[in-house]
Amino acid sequence: MDVLSAIKGRRSIRKYKDKSIEEEKLQKVLEAARLSPSAKNMQNWKFIVVRDEEIKKKLVDEAIKQPFVNEAPVILVCCGTETESRMKCGQYRYTVDLSIATAYMILEAYEQGLGTCWLGSFDEEKAKEILGIPEGVRIVTITPLGYPDETPSPRSRKALDDIVCYDRYK
Repeated sequence: MDVLSAIKGRRSIRKYKDKSIEEEKLQKVLEAARLSPSAKNMQNWKFIVVRDEEIKKKLVDEAIKQPFVNEAPVILVCCGTETESRMKCGQYRYTVDLSIATAYMILEAYEQGLGTCWLGSFDEEKAKEILGIPEGVRIVTITPLGYPDETPSPRSRKALDDIVCYDRYK
């Protein structure tokens, strides 16, 4: 599969099959994160693979509030371990780095026949407490990972002419 096909085909999955993920497929998803670029190649990140049913239930009940998340056999939690450093442009390195790593993981997941749903609606402090994440480490992204039970239709996208300008902002 080429990258653009994966980008076009990937969907946010909110219904998962009751089927475990083969270790080889999980490792490929995690390898995609490991190989993703990071500012100054610092790789200031940790990826928590949550499989324990009790921990997953606590995350859903106390932090995520989205019941479909617990249908997936795995929840991936992507953390920035050095959260003070900014790039010259003013952006925090860890948010950019973890966004890239998450994007790589969700594309590799799609390649492996798996589904994800990038979650931004969670209580970071509660999630950190549940997962034993130390002070100073930030959760940037959370995604369930599993076999899709239902794949939504594509959503409309703006035309390139609406979002691209050349040489100057217009």
